[in-house]
Amino acid sequence: MADDDRTRAGVQAGEVPPKHRPRAIAAGQTRSVLRRLARARQRRRWVIEGIAVLACLVALVSYLGTRSGPEPSDDQAGRLGAPVGAPRPTGLPAADGRTGEAGPGTPGLRPRQRPPSPDPTPSASAPAPPPATPVAPALSVRRAEMPAGVDLTAVGVRDWMHWGERGGRSTVRKRSGSGEIIDLGGSGDRVGWDGNQEHVRWSDGSPERSTNGSSNGVYTCGPGNGFSLAIAGSGGPRTVQLYGGIWMARGRLEARLSTGGPASTVRLEDPYTSQSAQFTIRFTLPKGARLLLNWTVEKVFTPRCGNVGLQAVAVR
Repeated sequence: MADDDRTRAGVQAGEVPPKHRPRAIAAGQTRSVLRRLARARQRRRWVIEGIAVLACLVALVSYLGTRSGPEPSDDQAGRLGAPVGAPRPTGLPAADGRTGEAGPGTPGLRPRQRPPSPDPTPSASAPAPPPATPVAPALSVRRAEMPAGVDLTAVGVRDWMHWGERGGRSTVRKRSGSGEIIDLGGSGDRVGWDGNQEHVRWSDGSPERSTNGSSNGVYTCGPGNGFSLAIAGSGGPRTVQLYGGIWMARGRLEARLSTGGPASTVRLEDPYTSQSAQFTIRFTLPKGARLLLNWTVEKVFTPRCGNVGLQAVAVR
């Protein structure tokens, strides 16, 4: 009882019981050891980071020394096994993002250097085409004797037209022609005639595909009567052959341009019998314009139907 009382009294006085002292001492020692271990690990981490930074600096200095170092001469390149003058691969990306071998060096620059990109040349707009030169209208007419035989296929390369093969109102045209010949009609009745002394032939006609020789044609009687034709302009020079005749009459061929300008008149006359002629008309007109031809009776020398006749027209 006395011992218990003394024990309690010591505890109350603030004394630590003897059994608790070893545990407190062990805890203090453990914390001290842990602090020492943490400081050691921190020092090792600093050392490792310092070594890494130093290694990076050494690598950077080595790289810069390689970039700025002198290039080997052609002799050294030859000793190293590279052919003299051959471009060396740089392995570096080009200014445009591509990687590959360096091209021929620009004088005054090392092969690894690239000349600055030139300023883009401003794109020049395409020059406007020069204005089209206006077609100068031209016209000439010449008369000659009609040949005994005419090949319309050969003469009318672009177009041809024949009248009277099947009567006064029948016509035959070039099958694949340009259609430049236009029959505008005319005054007086058209009559078929098969007694012309000159013959025409063709091999590319429609509806009559071919003929070896035709003496047919048409005629119309009386002063003022005749035929009106037109030839379409194409912008280039054209040649027209008109094959016609007269019987005991004077025929007048008038040629003019729908645009105005040059005009020409040619006559054919025989008061006693018939006569045929080949009229050659050369002209130049723009597209949309026309050569206008009027082949009419100007005078008759007999009351028995003095007339003008028409066989064919060809264009080349």
